[in-house]
Amino acid sequence: MPATTALRRILAVLAVLPLSALAACGYGSQAKDNGRAAIAAGAEKIDGLDAVRIGHFGNLTHGTALVGKNKGFFQKALGATEARYAVFNAGPSQIEALNSGSIDIGWIGPSPAINGYVKSHGTNLRIIGGSASGGVKLVVDPGKVKSLKDVKGKRIATPQLGNTQDVAFLNWASQQGWDVDPLSGKGDVTVVRSDNKVTPDAFRSGSVDGAWVPEPTASKLVAEGGKVLLDEASLWPDEKFVITNIVVRQEFLKEHPKAVEAVLRASLETNRWINAHPEQAKAAANEQLAADAGKALPDEVLDPAWKSIRFTDDPLAPTLGRQAGHAVEAGLLEQPDLTGIYDLTLLNKLLEAEGEPPFDDAGLGAGQPASPKSPRR
Repeated sequence: MPATTALRRILAVLAVLPLSALAACGYGSQAKDNGRAAIAAGAEKIDGLDAVRIGHFGNLTHGTALVGKNKGFFQKALGATEARYAVFNAGPSQIEALNSGSIDIGWIGPSPAINGYVKSHGTNLRIIGGSASGGVKLVVDPGKVKSLKDVKGKRIATPQLGNTQDVAFLNWASQQGWDVDPLSGKGDVTVVRSDNKVTPDAFRSGSVDGAWVPEPTASKLVAEGGKVLLDEASLWPDEKFVITNIVVRQEFLKEHPKAVEAVLRASLETNRWINAHPEQAKAAANEQLAADAGKALPDEVLDPAWKSIRFTDDPLAPTLGRQAGHAVEAGLLEQPDLTGIYDLTLLNKLLEAEGEPPFDDAGLGAGQPASPKSPRR
C-alpha cells in the first residue's frame, strides 16, 4: 500500500524540519497531559493496567472525548485503571504518538487514520468505532465572495497539507473544473495551509478570503464577519460523513481487549448522554476545552458550532472509502488497500448486548465476524 511520490516528498520534507517549524505547521506538536483523573474507591484495574493513554484534539468535533473526559465516563468504565489523556493539535502528531506507543487509543479524523494505516502497511492502527459527523464549512468574506463560482481566484485556507479538510477542499475544487497543484496549493484557487489557531487572524487581516475548516474555527470566522457559503454535509448522502473516528494500536487491542471494550462502552454511554442532554453536553465540552486550552468559547461561536455536529457511534465506513478516493484524485495518495483498517468486533458486541444492530465496515474489516444480525447501512 505505497504512498505516492508526492506524499513521500511531503513526509521527507517534514522529517528534516526543525521542531519549531513542525509545531508551527501543526506536525509534531506536543501532547499535553491533563493530569490524573479521580478514581473511585474500591475500583479494580482492567487487565492489570495502571493506565490507558487516550489522545484527542481540543476541538468540538472531538466532543465525545471532551464530554466523556469531563463527565468521567471513561474513568468510570476503566475502574482503577487511570484514564490518562493527551491533547494534540494535529492528526500527524497523534499518529506519531500512536505509532511510537505513547498513546493507546485516540479520537482522530479520517485522513490521518488513512495515512497512518497506509504508512504502517496496515500493521499499526485499527478503527474501532465512530464518534462524529459533520461540522465542516466553507466560510468566506462576503465582500469578496458572493457565490460559489467567485471562489475561483481567491485565497482559501485549510488546516494543513493533506489533512481531512484540505483533501475535501481540493476534491471540491476539482469538481468545479479548477486546477490546483496539491503540493504548492497554487492554481485556479490558492490553497493556504494555515493552523486553525491563526486562521481567524488571517481572515481578519484579509490575507485569506475564506477557509474550509472544522468547528469551532468555522463559527469563529462567522463571528469575524464571515458567511457560510457551503456546509460540507450538503455534499454527502443523508448529509452524513465521518469527521472523527476512534482508533487503537493493534498491539494494544490484541493484548488488552477488555480495556478497549471499556473505552468503547464509555464512548457509547457518552454519545447517548450527549444526544439526550445537548445543552449540558455543550457546556461540558466547553468546560473541558477551557481546562485543556485555558480558554472557553463564547456563546456566539459555541452555539452554532455545536449545532452543526452529529455525534454517532457509526464509523460511517463507506464515507471513509470515498474520502480516501478523494485523496487519490487530488494526487496526494495512490489507491490504497484499506482492507483491515476496521475492526468493529468489540463495538458490535456491545451493540448486540443492548439489542441494537451492528454497524457495517463497508468490506474493510479485519476479518472477524461481527454479528449474525444484518448490519446497518
